[in-house]
Amino acid sequence: MKVFLDNFSKTFFEKNNLAVTDPNSLNPDQNWMKAALAEAENSATDVPVGCVIVRNNVIIASAHNQRELNQDPTAHAEIIAIRQAAAHLNRWRLDDVCLYTTLEPCPMCAEALLQARVPRLVFGAYDIKSGAVGSAFNLYCEGRIYPLPEVKGGVLEHNCQKLLIDFFKNKARSIK
Repeated sequence: MKVFLDNFSKTFFEKNNLAVTDPNSLNPDQNWMKAALAEAENSATDVPVGCVIVRNNVIIASAHNQRELNQDPTAHAEIIAIRQAAAHLNRWRLDDVCLYTTLEPCPMCAEALLQARVPRLVFGAYDIKSGAVGSAFNLYCEGRIYPLPEVKGGVLEHNCQKLLIDFFKNKARSIK
């Protein structure tokens, strides 16, 4: 199996100094999570959360948190990426993609994934404060009228946690 990348994906990987790897040499989930981590590093003053949406081994959307930048409480990485993917595909049903995010989705983002019919979610760090797919509570419980996505957590968890811990340590230092 070979990974075929469109120009957007190639540019993304090159811009972020990421190696485009054959999925046989690296777990594909780890490969795409590395792309999400690279996106998270673009967050500047925002909490460093990054997201990529992959379809047929191609990144079709990528975003990072922009709440501070845009003064928009809904500007989470996942929401922005879902909007980009829907625009790219010219449809709201994203029923053939996988969403990779560096942090377990909050309630707003977890529900947005359901509404967009995203069939697979992969996240890095667990969020015990507001994670909505199992850590703090679980929006993906049986009985919902929408199809529940497959969820895989803890992919490159240490890397994702470290990015968040470093951000908050630096923020705490700057307040003192």
